[in-house]
Amino acid sequence: MTDEKKETERIRLIYDRRSGDERSRAGGADLRWLCSQAYGETLEVGIGRGRTLPFYSSSVHLSAIELSPVALEGARRRARELGREANLWLGDATELPYPDEHFDTVLFSFSLCTIPNDRAAIAEAVRVLRPLGRIALVEHVRSPRLVIRGLERIAEPLTVRCQGDHLLRDPLEHILAEEREVEYLERRMLGLVERLVARKPEDNDLAQAV
Repeated sequence: MTDEKKETERIRLIYDRRSGDERSRAGGADLRWLCSQAYGETLEVGIGRGRTLPFYSSSVHLSAIELSPVALEGARRRARELGREANLWLGDATELPYPDEHFDTVLFSFSLCTIPNDRAAIAEAVRVLRPLGRIALVEHVRSPRLVIRGLERIAEPLTVRCQGDHLLRDPLEHILAEEREVEYLERRMLGLVERLVARKPEDNDLAQAV
């Protein structure tokens, strides 16, 4: 087993042990904003116990993957309680079980900070997006404020060991590396939380031609 696979398994066990817990500690406003970006065929990567489910429009055809079977069962139970139709599957963000160009939207809700290979997860998201598709995310990120970033640097060894939570990541770097154009970017809570929407640069021209 590779080091990355070992770390993925460790993260899965951490999620499994969080019985009754919620992976995202952010307020509902962030999740409501994220779900409002979804349209058409949508994939949420790392749905946890389904905290986002109440915020999706009924017009969205939702699929989601989750690494933890314990969390996934919680999401399925919440979907049943809400009467929300969704295809919820056990899976790894770096090996999405979907064909190329399958989704209109791919969402990350506070999951990239715990995926061992976040770069590969974003690359997979791009692979499964349709030409006019977009990525939207709400994530814990590296703060642009030096003092806050210093505190993150001090805390990160403990958060990674205990929760698998990386505090110094910046998804924007990977989004740009995938040649995506940022449509919307907002930093909140002293720069600790990022809202981002991105798509291919030529998509605006394509959309006008359709």
